[in-house]
Amino acid sequence: MEIHIIIIVVCVFLSAYFSATETAFSTYNRIRVKNMAEKGNKKAALALKLSDNYDSLISTILIGNNIVNILASSMGALVCANLIQNKDFASAVNTAVLTVVILIFGEISPKTMAKNNSETFVLFSAPIINVLRIVLFPLIFVFNGWQKLLAKIFKKSEDQGMTEEELISIIEEAEEDGDIDKEESDLIKSAIEFGDLEVGDIFTPRIDITALPVGASKDTVAKVFAESGYSRLPVYDESIDNIVGILYYKDFYAVAYKANVPLHEIIKPVIYVAITQPVNELMKELQEKQLHMAVVTDEFGSTAGIVTLEDILEEIVGEIWDEHDEIVEEIKEVGEKEYVVSGKANIENLFSELDLDQEIESVTVGGWAMEVLGKIPEVGDSFEEYGLAVEVTEMDGRRVESVHVCDRRDEESNEENNDGKNDED
Repeated sequence: MEIHIIIIVVCVFLSAYFSATETAFSTYNRIRVKNMAEKGNKKAALALKLSDNYDSLISTILIGNNIVNILASSMGALVCANLIQNKDFASAVNTAVLTVVILIFGEISPKTMAKNNSETFVLFSAPIINVLRIVLFPLIFVFNGWQKLLAKIFKKSEDQGMTEEELISIIEEAEEDGDIDKEESDLIKSAIEFGDLEVGDIFTPRIDITALPVGASKDTVAKVFAESGYSRLPVYDESIDNIVGILYYKDFYAVAYKANVPLHEIIKPVIYVAITQPVNELMKELQEKQLHMAVVTDEFGSTAGIVTLEDILEEIVGEIWDEHDEIVEEIKEVGEKEYVVSGKANIENLFSELDLDQEIESVTVGGWAMEVLGKIPEVGDSFEEYGLAVEVTEMDGRRVESVHVCDRRDEESNEENNDGKNDED
C-alpha cells in the first residue's frame, strides 16, 4: 500500500507540472521570450518552437495530465479498498479525497504560480515537454488527426486579425500592469490611431493663416517673419485662395534680403490637399517631395487652411513647442469638474479628457458651440449637452475664443436615482 501512496504523490506532482505548463504557455509574454531567444537563449528558442506548433503542445500536456490523473485515481481506489471494506463507501471517499487533492495541489495552486512566473516556468518546462512530445508522438499523431477532422467539419469564420480596439486594450493592460508607463502608452496609442486621422482633424484654419502677397516689399516680409516667429510663410497672388508657394526664412535672408531678387523666384512649390485626405498619406507625400507644408482646400476649391509636417508629428508625440511658440493650455481645470477650454481645442481631446464617448461632426470646441447654438455665439450664451454645461466666455470677432465647461453627469445621475426612489415610494 505504501508504494501506492508514493505513486499517488508522484502523480499529483506530475499533474501540477502539466497544469502549470499549460497555464505558462498560455500566458507568457511572447515578445519577452523572443528577445531572450534572439540573445542566444536556447530554451527560449525551444519554447517559441513549441508554441508555434500549439496543437501538438497542448495534446502532449493533456495526454500527460490525463494519464497521471487516471493513474492517481486507480491507485487511490486500491488504497481505499484496503482501508475500507464497504466498496461503495471506499469509492466515494477515493473520489472526494482525490478530487480535493488534485484540485488544490494539481490544478489551482500550480496554475496560480505559473501565471505569476510564466516566462520562468516556460523556460524550465520547454526541454521536458519536448522530450514528452517525442515519447508520446503516436498518441499525439492520432489526436492531431482527430483535431484536423473536426476543424474541417466545423469550419471557423475567417480570421479578421487583431482589431485596432483590441490592440489598444492590450496597450492599456500593459500600462495597468506597469510594463510601460503612461507616456509610452499614449505614444503607442497615438501611433495606432494615426491612420484614422484626416487632414481636417489637424489643419490650421484659414482665419489663423499668416501669409504674404507675392509683391510684398522686403521690409514687409522681414517684419512678418519677425512678428510671427514662423520659419515658413505661404505666399499668395491676389488672394489667399491662390497660394503660389512657400517662402523660407533662410532663403529670404540668404538670397533676397540683400539683393534685388523678387519673392516669386525664391519661393518653394506648394501642394494642395483635400480636407478629407488621410494624414498618413499626406505625411508620405510630404516626405517624398521634401516639403514641410501643404495648402488645404475645401469642396469649392478655396483655401480652407494649411497643414504642416509639425502638425502631423504632434498627433503622435504631442505638442512641440519652440522658442517662438506661446505655450497655451487648451483644457485647463479650474475647479472640481470645471474647465476653461480654448475654442480651438479639438473636441475629441476634450471628450477624452472628460472620459465621454460621443462622436460629433465638429472638429473644435468652438465649432461644437456654433453647431449646438445654431448661430454665431455671443459671450454669455450657454447650452447643456451630454451632461456638460457649456458657457461661452470669450469671443474673438466671430470666433469662439474660450468656453467654460462644467461636468454635471454625476448630478444628473443622482437626480435620476432620487426620482426613481420617489416613484417607488
